[in-house]
Amino acid sequence: MNKDVNSAEELDPQQCALLSEPCILVDENDRNVGSASKRECHLMRGDGTSLLHRAFSVFLFNSSGELLVHRRSDAKITFPGHYTNTCCSHPLHTPEETIEDDALGVRLAAQRRLHFELGIPPEQATPDELIYLTRIHYASPSDGMWGEHEMDYIIFLQKDVVIAPNENEIQDTRYVKREEFQNFLNDLKENDIPITPWFSLIAQNLLPIWWENLNNINKFKDHQNIHHMM
Repeated sequence: MNKDVNSAEELDPQQCALLSEPCILVDENDRNVGSASKRECHLMRGDGTSLLHRAFSVFLFNSSGELLVHRRSDAKITFPGHYTNTCCSHPLHTPEETIEDDALGVRLAAQRRLHFELGIPPEQATPDELIYLTRIHYASPSDGMWGEHEMDYIIFLQKDVVIAPNENEIQDTRYVKREEFQNFLNDLKENDIPITPWFSLIAQNLLPIWWENLNNINKFKDHQNIHHMM
C-alpha cells in the first residue's frame, strides 16, 4: 500500500523532500524530452497513466555470486515494506546525470544512490565498474494514486563491498544464493511480504539467465533494444 499524497502528516519528511528531485522524462525510445519532479512522475493522471521517466535497477553480487537484496523502509512513499533488488532509483535531470555516452549519467547516479541508500563508499562502486546491461520499459499503476512508468536501466556489479544501510531508505538487507532464490521468493509470498513490480518482472523473465551466466555477463549487453514489458 502506497502513502496518501493528500495526507501530509503521513509522509516522512525526508522522503517528502525527495519528491522535488528533477527526474528525466523520456519517450518510448528513451530520448530525453524534459524534466519533471519525482512527485509529478509518480502521481497517476486522470487517464490512468503516469509520466515515463528514466530509472535504474542495480543488481550487486558478492564474490560468491550471492545477490544483495533489501526491504524498503516503511517510510518510503511508494512500495513501503517491499523487497527489491540491491538499489533502485532515478538519475536526475542535471548536466552530470544526463550524460548519454554509454549511460555514464545513469552509472553516476547509481554510484550516488548506492552510497546514499546502502552506505557503499563511492570508490567501491565506480562508474567504470558498473556494467550497463540493457533497458526495460514497464508500468505499474499501483493503488491508483502513486504509480511507476519507467525506462529502467539494468546495472550489474560483482564485488565485495562494505554496506551501512540508511534506515530511512532500507529496513533489511540480505545476500541470497542463486539456488535459494526461488525459495526466498516463495517464503516472502507465504508470509505476505510483497516485492516491487519491477523486481518481480525482472526476477521472472530475465534475472535467471543473467545470474546463471554472471561470470560472462557482458555477452548479454544490449544497448540497442529495449525490453518492453507492459
